[in-house]
Amino acid sequence: MAYIQFLGAAGTVTGSKHLVNTSSDIGGKSGFQTLIDCGMFQGAKEWRERNWQNTPIPAPSIDAVILTHAHLDHCGWIPRLVREGFRGPIYATPSTIDLCGIILPDSGHLQEEDANFYNRHKKSKHVPALPLYTLAEAQDCLRYFRPVQFEETRQLSPEVAFRFVRAAHILGSSMVELSLNLNGQTKRLLFTGDIGRVRNTSSAAGKVVRSGATEGETADVLVMESTYGNRQHPTDDPKPKLAQIVRETVQRGGSVVVPAFAVERTQKFIFMLKVLMESGQIPRIPVYCDSPMAIKAVEIFLKHTEEYSDETRQLVTQYGSPLQWPGFTFASTPEESKRINETKVSTLIISSSGMVTGGRIQHHLMQRLPDPKNTVLFIGFRPRERVDLRSRAARPKYASLAKRFLSRRRSWHLNNSAIMPIRRSYWNGCARFLAVPGSPTWCMGNHQHRPTFATL
Repeated sequence: MAYIQFLGAAGTVTGSKHLVNTSSDIGGKSGFQTLIDCGMFQGAKEWRERNWQNTPIPAPSIDAVILTHAHLDHCGWIPRLVREGFRGPIYATPSTIDLCGIILPDSGHLQEEDANFYNRHKKSKHVPALPLYTLAEAQDCLRYFRPVQFEETRQLSPEVAFRFVRAAHILGSSMVELSLNLNGQTKRLLFTGDIGRVRNTSSAAGKVVRSGATEGETADVLVMESTYGNRQHPTDDPKPKLAQIVRETVQRGGSVVVPAFAVERTQKFIFMLKVLMESGQIPRIPVYCDSPMAIKAVEIFLKHTEEYSDETRQLVTQYGSPLQWPGFTFASTPEESKRINETKVSTLIISSSGMVTGGRIQHHLMQRLPDPKNTVLFIGFRPRERVDLRSRAARPKYASLAKRFLSRRRSWHLNNSAIMPIRRSYWNGCARFLAVPGSPTWCMGNHQHRPTFATL
């Protein structure tokens, strides 16, 4: 009997890896084996350490990988899988492949930088400290990627086929509808990946990609994310509160420092700032986007106009490329990054990483945390154990919107009130509902939560 084995994102929201085997052989020696997503574990140390463990199924025995989207917790372990011996195709939408082309090499570069730092300062119990994978290994894995358009059915074997369905999470994001021909019967599995929030008002400003799946989709087994299944997202417009925070910071002579994810979140945020400036709601202060990967991501977003929402298309038509906006500076080199700190007037600095786990944002926080006039503004997911600036003795005015405001309003995942209606509206007749990835604190009836193994 065929089965799904959950190799990640069971009990946590990162490290998504879902193995589908058309055979009952748990050793992987028979049957066609498809891996849905190949993500890196992030967050607490107990999860990050799992990145160093080999897959329970030998990598060379996996026949194909299908990616839902280009976030590290869904694609970041691919170079390691290839290092272990995987040589099959990796299927993704064209824009997902473009984004992986910048995300994975950047991840490899950071892995090498971290290892060098620990070796240089002797801060690791491992001698020598090694990168999870290198820049060269990340670049090498890109040759296995194969583009597949939305709604195009791709036959992988006589018994396995799939198609991508729009998910509206980030550029290129998709759900994977997997069709299995088992003993003369067709069984349809739908892996949602991460699903974008339902647009219930026009205030969901900044959403780049258009809406996701249309009603009428059906599946025998639905594997659905529940990342924010234990909370409600506010539905009011975030721009007035954002404008108020910027104005108050500028009035007291401070600067706003924004840790932001380089892909999607940064692009949405700079368009919001542009709208607020053009409408006079915030002053025209210098804006610095200090992330080389964010610059490359902007270029990819401008390339894939076919995925724009109507709002985004209108904004791009009206304002053009963010790379050409007066007053917006995109720092690509270390020297350009360092010059930002020479600015003596109020500024707004957007830099990665969004969870302050590395990157140039740490440099900017070291420069500005001692000054109480400044504001640190979180606009996305912030695990409690990752960063707590309130514990700093000389902290700035602290606006952790990760708890109070923007993480809830600006997170592009479904929440509690949307998950079950989406399930009922889009996938009527679903026989089984598996909640992966998701928080262990979320539990609702009539579904299996935190599964590790499921027969089909």
